[in-house]
Amino acid sequence: MIENESNYSASRYRTPDGAPADIVIFTIVSSGKRTKKKALPTRELQVLLIQRKIWPFEGQWALPGGFTKETESVYDCALRELKEETAVDHVKLEYFNAYSAPGRDPRGWMISHAFLALVNERQLAHRAAAVDAMDVRLFPVEEALRLELAFDHRQILSDALQVVRRKMMTTKIAKEFLPEAFTLSELYQVIRTVVPDYEEPNFIRKLTSTKSRSAILEEVKDEKGEPLSSNQYSQRAAQLYRFTDDEPSLSIYG
Repeated sequence: MIENESNYSASRYRTPDGAPADIVIFTIVSSGKRTKKKALPTRELQVLLIQRKIWPFEGQWALPGGFTKETESVYDCALRELKEETAVDHVKLEYFNAYSAPGRDPRGWMISHAFLALVNERQLAHRAAAVDAMDVRLFPVEEALRLELAFDHRQILSDALQVVRRKMMTTKIAKEFLPEAFTLSELYQVIRTVVPDYEEPNFIRKLTSTKSRSAILEEVKDEKGEPLSSNQYSQRAAQLYRFTDDEPSLSIYG
């Protein structure tokens, strides 16, 4: 029988038992070094996890998330679940993948929609466990990947990490973790915090000498047009830069 508007019936098809949203929230946590010598702060990429207080996987660490209601989109679900379980709000999430492997959830056939964000640690300052979470905590990413996370959340976290590393190399997301005016050493450190395999000994020289990057970064100058510099983290003053409003079409660091 050819299906059409008059004879279509949803009862002919097996539908998923749920469409949850899972959320990966990354941040860079900074701390000052205990040394008399001037030095850049220590930075570490961390991820927000909750400790589940209900079946399944009660007591295990997991990504925030939950089931989508019929009255909302999966994006709205992600925002709601993030706020309900962690008290974190006003985060711009990015959709990055769907997870539908058979058996990924003991409750049935669940197709999860995954979202991510790389946010400033200030946005997580008032995090608090609620609803289905008994605890909420920031973990260093490498430590989180060694945990026995609930569901297939280790895979989701691993995939999200690859996405956020690609974003760090192809967008200006680094600006979320820098003051408006910064040195290129600070920028380089932020990049390597997220992408530790990225090593460029001539980073400063390449970034300042390549015309394709001149539209992305500009020198900060005073009212007289003189270059401004800072020695906050070094003995010798270094030129200050800031991001322009232009968006790159290719990697701005490679």
